[in-house]
Order: sequence, then C-alpha cells, then structure tokens
Amino acid sequence: MRLLKFVLILAFIIVPFATHAAAKEYTLKNGLKVLIIEDHKAPLATFQIWYRVGSKDEPMGKTGISHLLEHMMFKGTPKYGSKQFSNIIQRNGGTDNAHTTKDYTMYHQTLSSDRIDLSIKLEADRMINLLLEPKEVVAERNVVMEERRMRYEDNPQSSLYEEVIATAFKAHPYQWPVIGWMSDIVSVERKDLYRYYRTYYSPNNAFIVISGDVKAEDILSKVRKAFEHKRPSKRSFIKDRTEEPQQRGEKRVYLKREVELPYILMAYHVPSFPHEDSFALDVLSTILSGGKSSRLYKNIVYEKRLALNTFADYSGFYKDPFLFVFGGTAAPKKNIEDVEKAIYDEIEKVKKESPSEMEIQKAKNQIEATFVFAQDSTYSRAFYTGMFEMLGNWRLMDKYLEGVRKVKPEDVQAAAKKYLIDDNKTVGILVPVNKSKVRSQE
Repeated sequence: MRLLKFVLILAFIIVPFATHAAAKEYTLKNGLKVLIIEDHKAPLATFQIWYRVGSKDEPMGKTGISHLLEHMMFKGTPKYGSKQFSNIIQRNGGTDNAHTTKDYTMYHQTLSSDRIDLSIKLEADRMINLLLEPKEVVAERNVVMEERRMRYEDNPQSSLYEEVIATAFKAHPYQWPVIGWMSDIVSVERKDLYRYYRTYYSPNNAFIVISGDVKAEDILSKVRKAFEHKRPSKRSFIKDRTEEPQQRGEKRVYLKREVELPYILMAYHVPSFPHEDSFALDVLSTILSGGKSSRLYKNIVYEKRLALNTFADYSGFYKDPFLFVFGGTAAPKKNIEDVEKAIYDEIEKVKKESPSEMEIQKAKNQIEATFVFAQDSTYSRAFYTGMFEMLGNWRLMDKYLEGVRKVKPEDVQAAAKKYLIDDNKTVGILVPVNKSKVRSQE
C-alpha cells in the first residue's frame, strides 16, 4: 500500500509539469523554419540550428563525412577565422557545441539572453561561407581518425556494438557508424566535404530553435534579417531509403579482444516513435532495466550474481526503425552463456505473464519524470522541441507522454511476444583472449 500511495502521488505531481510552454512557429520565405519558446525564468537563451542530415544520408564509401563536416564548421569563414566561433561565444560568457547522429546534425550555443544575437550572426555566416581550407581538412581528418581509434578501436565494448549494429542491418544505412569506417574517413577530401556542405546545409533543410528569455517577435526579426536572404536548395530532400527487410533467423558475431571479462549484446529490430508499439517498448525497457529495483539487475546481478552489470535499452527517437538492445558483463569466473540464458529467462517471464499494474505504473512514472525533468533548462527545452521536430513535428512531444500513459500490462506482454523473438535477434559476444595470442594473430 505504501508503494502504491507513492506511485499515485508521483503521478499526480508530474502531470502539471508536463504542460510545457508551446513553441511559436514561423517559416521564412526560403523554407527555414523557426521555433521560439519564451521562458523568462532566467536571463539566458539557447540557440540551436538543426540540419536534417546525418550518417544515414552519406554516400557509399564516405561514411563519417557528416561528423567530419561538423568538425569543419568550427574551422572558419572569410569573416571569422579558424576557432574564432567558439572563442567569441566563450568571451561573451557562453557555451557552444555540436553533435552528429544517424539522423541529424545540430549546433547550439547558450548565452546571456541579451547576447543571443551573436549566435544568429555567427550561424548565419557559417551556413553558406565555410572556408574548408585544404590544410584544415587534413588536420581535422586526422583528429577524427584519432577519435575513432580512442572511442572504438581501443574500446572493446564499443567495437562490439559497432559489429552488432553492422550485422543487424544488412540494407539500411543505420548499419554505418556515425563516426565512419576508418578507410572512409581517410578517403574524404576537401571536394567531398564541399559538395556535401552545399547539398545539405541549406535553409530549406534546416530549422532553428530558440528558447529562453526572449520576445518572439523581436528575435524573429533578427533571424529574418540574418537568414532570409540565403537561397534555398532546389533539390528535393525527400530521399527514398532502402527499407531493412524482415530478419528471418538469428545472427551471431564474435569479437576476440584483450579484455578481462566476456561481454554480450543482443539486438532486436523494433519500430520507432510514433509507432503504436513504441510506447509499450519504452515501458518494457524501464521495467527490465530502470534502476537497481528493475528485473535484470535484481535477478541477474544482485540475486544470481552472474553479471557485474546488465541493461535493456530502447530509444524510439529515430527517424526509421532501430533496435531494442540488451547487454551485460559476466562476473569473474562466470560464463557469458549463463548471462545470456538469464536474460532470455527474464524476457520469457514477460511473455508468459504480463507485468502487474503497479509495475507498469512505476515504469510509466519513471519515464514521465525523466522526460519532464530533463527539460528543466533552456537548452534541454529547445533540444526536445527540436528532436520531435526532426521526427516529424514538435507537437508530437505531447503525443509521446499521452502514448506512454495509455500503456497497459497486456500491451507490454504483446510487444515482447512480437519483437523479442529468436528470428529477430542479433547476438554479439566479446571473447577475452590473452596478450600473446593477440600478438601472434597480428
């Protein structure tokens, strides 16, 4: 009763917070969409520009070009030299950064609201005036190659993740790593970057989100002045993409690396938001892996002590269908096969008996609280607005919470039965080998 009372209180508390300030939407003559969220709690503002291009849009043989171009966007224009962009933002007390994903590339700055004009001026300039100096391209390409070595090639678990994704997808470009394959990164030249930049960095393939202590009409006039004269691309950005065919049998990959303990990843093909099953999958992942009271941790790590860690991860925030991933590291002197079987056992429990109402409500509260409280800043409010705009429309944000709230125990059970099946699964196992054996094989 005490837990149920807490769940009901938490559900009551969360609902008022979910009513976020609506964005004001505008579209310039060149097709650039502008979303403005007024929030006057603090004298801060965030500027974000989202380009609808990510690793899934890259040409064959040039994987990683989206990420490399993101790096080059900080290397200067005729007006502002290399690294001056970030230096100007920092001298004015702000922060800036960018990131590339499979679906988009986003650049952002957070500043005192009376200095957000700087972002508008600087981003408008580098949308069309990027220098892409050959020497800078070579230098930054080497930086990205080293980043790949450190983050993936020297990280066995990340390497296994790459192998599993590349094996799970045989047709869709989600199979490519965002950072790119090393041989492709080496091959990217200045002409490739310039062509890619001119193709995708266009006002009608981008949108702006501004959140914070601003007045919509005032800031919109400044955006118009800086961006509206930029010509839109004449190309169509509606791209026919290869649809991943249905998987009809288990795939399995082994990676031998110099590690202390074996590690496993299991990936199942699943739909993305706003598919009707995405909400139940979200709740299922939280039931299985939402903290130390979740099923995987409690049963496999704490009680059976088979693994040092286990997890289930589902994110429906991809443009196209992606994966529901399980993973775990075997405990010392334990077999990875036993960890794998223990994870299957937990999956089968959900298939045989639907979770209780209390368990479902607890998971929904966790999801909603995380989602709502994650938006408690000008940056994160802008980010979530932009993410849903990228998925189709920023107004889908409300549909997400509504969908989660409607999930029933039988929906979770049905989703597990439908998607978490052997024929839909790709398994990757990291196999420890000793140093001498690795060297003999090199």
